[in-house]
Amino acid sequence: MTGVRVLGREHGRDDRSGGRAGSRADGVPALLGAAELGAEPGRRATLVQFSSAFCQPCRATRRILAEVSSMVEGVAHIEIDAEERLDLVRALGIEKTPTVLVLDAAGRIVRRAAGMPRKADVIAALGAAV
Repeated sequence: MTGVRVLGREHGRDDRSGGRAGSRADGVPALLGAAELGAEPGRRATLVQFSSAFCQPCRATRRILAEVSSMVEGVAHIEIDAEERLDLVRALGIEKTPTVLVLDAAGRIVRRAAGMPRKADVIAALGAAV
């Protein structure tokens, strides 16, 4: 994925919660589940997209992530309106839309990217989650 943060390891990968839900010391949720995301996460991985209403790259990102999630069994795509979820945007340090988070089966952020992704990069990023 291209953008400000290029699907590098997320700083919260080694959270200190011991796998429990809640927040780390820096306020970032340790695990993201249905309560935080507003939808049921994927069984194997979840592609979380933060979007805004008038964002043109968000529309293309939606198509790419929907296509990838339909190709890989157990992967869900969840789109979150950044303006409606400012609490989560602030907690996760989302600075622009689109921003994509790749979550593993437990709900931990394993990859993150800002900007419109390339399909091949999304598929490669899923390898870190499944």
